[in-house]
Amino acid sequence: MGRRKIPEINAGSMADIAFLLLIFFLVTTTMNQDRILTAKLPPWLPDNANVDIIIKEKNIFKILVSKDDVLLVENERMNIKDLRQAAINFLDNGGGTGENSCSYCKGKKDPKSSDNPAVKAVMSLKNDRGTSNKMYMSIQNELIAAYNFLRNRSSLEKYDLDWATLEEEYKDASPGPKKAALKKKIKAIKALWPKKISESVNK
Repeated sequence: MGRRKIPEINAGSMADIAFLLLIFFLVTTTMNQDRILTAKLPPWLPDNANVDIIIKEKNIFKILVSKDDVLLVENERMNIKDLRQAAINFLDNGGGTGENSCSYCKGKKDPKSSDNPAVKAVMSLKNDRGTSNKMYMSIQNELIAAYNFLRNRSSLEKYDLDWATLEEEYKDASPGPKKAALKKKIKAIKALWPKKISESVNK
């Protein structure tokens, strides 16, 4: 008795089905997006520009990060968890007098520290080329959190509205008088606590 022939399975369309499934998964799958840090660069100046900027040492908050992620603040080793409060203390010091005085600052008014956050205080961040991205992002987060803390305090005092809500209401408001009024408030708070972060990298 002869062998029975096993019917062949037509697999000609399997490749098409696999391709369609691949397309389906590519379209429906969400990819993880990398978080980015936005920063505004200083304006470009030509090589022959005559720039004379004098900043007193006491108005510079010096932050140095080594290739091993060791954090030095004002030449002293510091834990990353203490950086935010140290930055707040520096910005809020209000040690200036006369035209450099700060009426809204609530710090110690140490004459050896920053004069006025609106016109004088600068954060100087210097990284090593070997500094990890994680450490860099952590430092940036702490510095931004320090500014937001102080902006929130002033926003509550001036407008009885916290800083995050003020920004959110401005973002959601339709163009018109309300949005313009919110923009004016935000601009006023930012003028009190402008973000001044100077960055450089050790070669």
